[in-house]
Amino acid sequence: MTATNISRVALVVFAGLLLAVPVVMPMFVSPFWIDIIAEILIWSLLAASVNLLLGYVGLLSFGQALFFGVGMYGAALSVIHWGADFWGGLAVGIVAAMLTAAIAGSVAVRLTWHYFAIITVVFSLILYFAAMSAKPITGGDDGISFSTPKVFSFGDLELSLADQSVQYYTILLVVAACYGLFGLIVRSPLGVRFMAVRENDRRAALVGINVYLTRYLAFVLAGGLAGASGALFAFFGRYASASYMFYHVSGEAVVWAIVGGAGSLLGPLFGTGLLIIFRELISTVWEHYLFVVGAITVLVVMFAPRGLAGAWSDFMKVIGRNKRAETPTSNPGLSKPAADTKLGG
Repeated sequence: MTATNISRVALVVFAGLLLAVPVVMPMFVSPFWIDIIAEILIWSLLAASVNLLLGYVGLLSFGQALFFGVGMYGAALSVIHWGADFWGGLAVGIVAAMLTAAIAGSVAVRLTWHYFAIITVVFSLILYFAAMSAKPITGGDDGISFSTPKVFSFGDLELSLADQSVQYYTILLVVAACYGLFGLIVRSPLGVRFMAVRENDRRAALVGINVYLTRYLAFVLAGGLAGASGALFAFFGRYASASYMFYHVSGEAVVWAIVGGAGSLLGPLFGTGLLIIFRELISTVWEHYLFVVGAITVLVVMFAPRGLAGAWSDFMKVIGRNKRAETPTSNPGLSKPAADTKLGG
């Protein structure tokens, strides 16, 4: 079996395990872990939004929590004031986050390197303090809660997020759709433009790529991913709070993306899963578990700079080289030594 086939089989097995979580997991552990897996899926979208900017465009953003919070409040307020269902609230959250990203991005993407990182933190802080001040609307640090909206209804059949399995599969469906769209984008001509700008923006401009527009589109799309994550998290907890708009939430997403592998499609999912599961296992026995998280991040950066996904890719390349080395280039039985010939003098 080739390295490519091994990767495809592993991906299919991984997808099968995610689908089987609500059925199989309660047989071995507490149903609490179903919610943990759902939470990992949600947070991985926030890490994916960081990955889109950092891994594919070369822009490090510490402001994705801003769009996460806007998506969260968009979903929550639409349910409270407009009586929206799950899909309506999700759409409002994503659109609100993308509109916010469109406004902030018009300024932010004019900058690069640490200047870009700083301006994203500034935008995040501005809206964080604005949300904290608008307590009658946002609830400030205390947040606002809302009732569970329905996901689907037809006649007497009604599916609600109050059912743990329905909630899990709904989150899985939305996250899978977001990753599928992400994959289509990065493999499209637009994705090629993203990577050209990441590698060398001056050369990209010389071949006719509009660098500003390319970065701007990436920023808006990343805002949409963060908004989807925030909206899902609001539905997951039936709650929205301005505290999630603070830039330390963006910092966690950056760590998840780096550990998982920036520049890879599913790297953020693996990084988020590893560190959140580690948190749940260790935080119950040691309150200073973040020291170990920091150590893990440093070790990954030192010994696997491309993250978990990059380490897997390198491992697959080693397997591929070994397979080629074991495969004979020709059949020895079909080749015969050439007869010696002598030139007559």
